[in-house]
Amino acid sequence: MIGQGLSSLLLLLCSVDAFEYSRLAQHVDRHQEEYVEILREWVSIESDSSNVLKRRNLHHMMDVTAQKLRQLGGSVELIDVGHQELPDGQNITLPKVVAAQFGNDVNKITVCVYGHVDVQPAKLEDGWATRPYNLTEVNGNLYGRGASDNKAPVLAWIHAVEAYKSLDMELPVNVKFLIEGMEETGSNGLDSMIVSHKDTFFSDVDYIIISDCGWLSTKPALTYGTRGNCYFFAEVEGPKQDLHSGVYGGTVIEPMTDIVGLLDTLISPSGKILIPGIRESVSALSDEEWKMFQDIEFDVDHFKNKIGVDQLMYNNKVDLLAHRWRYPTVSIHGIEGAFSDPGTKTVIPAKVTAKFSIRQVPNMDPTVVEKQVTDYLHSMFAKRKSPNTLKVQMVIGAKPWLADPQNVLYGAGKAAVRKVFNVEPDLIREGGTIPIAKTFQDVTGKNIIMIPIGGFDDGMHSQNEKISRYNYIEGTKLFIVFLQEVSQIKKDVV
Repeated sequence: MIGQGLSSLLLLLCSVDAFEYSRLAQHVDRHQEEYVEILREWVSIESDSSNVLKRRNLHHMMDVTAQKLRQLGGSVELIDVGHQELPDGQNITLPKVVAAQFGNDVNKITVCVYGHVDVQPAKLEDGWATRPYNLTEVNGNLYGRGASDNKAPVLAWIHAVEAYKSLDMELPVNVKFLIEGMEETGSNGLDSMIVSHKDTFFSDVDYIIISDCGWLSTKPALTYGTRGNCYFFAEVEGPKQDLHSGVYGGTVIEPMTDIVGLLDTLISPSGKILIPGIRESVSALSDEEWKMFQDIEFDVDHFKNKIGVDQLMYNNKVDLLAHRWRYPTVSIHGIEGAFSDPGTKTVIPAKVTAKFSIRQVPNMDPTVVEKQVTDYLHSMFAKRKSPNTLKVQMVIGAKPWLADPQNVLYGAGKAAVRKVFNVEPDLIREGGTIPIAKTFQDVTGKNIIMIPIGGFDDGMHSQNEKISRYNYIEGTKLFIVFLQEVSQIKKDVV
């Protein structure tokens, strides 16, 4: 027994010694200008998935991604995920999903890297300091739409595989890629594709990796949870057409008055959700969670100054992080049908539609929330005794995702961060929604980890989106080391 144990230990030590991190890191440093140029090429492709007039660009982006993976010697397939029906009834082809594989050694762990290469809309006149589709470096930051979300992280994973292959080093694990082009508009067709490929593409996958998020501060982080989202339309309709407020004001019960009154019943000035059953379904913050949040690097004053407000809903770090990550929130986004152009217009809108969302956390079920919200709004509307009609519709019902940050996969992530950045990573959650994580979890049953390389100030979805050169290059090294750390997990632990 002692001899066997010693042999195993020597084998492990030899494996660790065989990992030549310095050579791989030097390769990344030598090729960083090339990496920036490739990112520049990818950013120049206006792969805006929300604009059907740019659908050709999106198809081109998927082809470019597939070709890049083929050039590295990967086995690549472009998977058809169907069509998208537009509001006018027209059907257009969805961008194909890129699936790739490097290595098929049954004795190795297999990881699947998920990413997307579509982007949010961007125009120079929206307030960009540089042209959004022309990657521009300023003070070490690479500005361009999609730079951080999600083209640089996708490329960093590709560069990580390329580094091993360029140095004739064997990949420590089998690596699969699943890259889509519709994430920013709801990942149309992807859920069905994952279900249909559960027993083929995903059958030998041990772990799934997502790098579609960012750090909380300047300190590297690993993400273990995201909130879900229930998005609602509440429509109030009254007269058969818009009316002149001078002629009809004071004689009709106005839909706008009804909708504003209903919105006021959703949340109190202090942020308390007023819909019965919502808050009651959420577990209280545990002592362990409180300590985790307390230990996270987060500057409340910097956060306040960054968003440009004098006062936040809560004054201490733990309360802010808890309400940002693991408590539900109500946000009111707008009212369709209301006059919003510059100037004045004395109109009484005949129909208005309020749009609001409720972020979901564990123990919440979107189908239950849909009924709670619908029943509550109708009860509040009945109290108004309005002759107008109310319709409530939930248009998005995305579930939250939560992983165990103490499992071996996160252990590998922590070790990789320590190796590259020489710090212990913060374990954080995301207030936003990445629905595909929950789909992967529910359909495949695989463990998932989110490893961000984006900075806390990258401005994803905003003007002047960027990723720092440092995060892009060091993030590539992080992914290189993570693959090695995952290879040290025993197959029977998976």
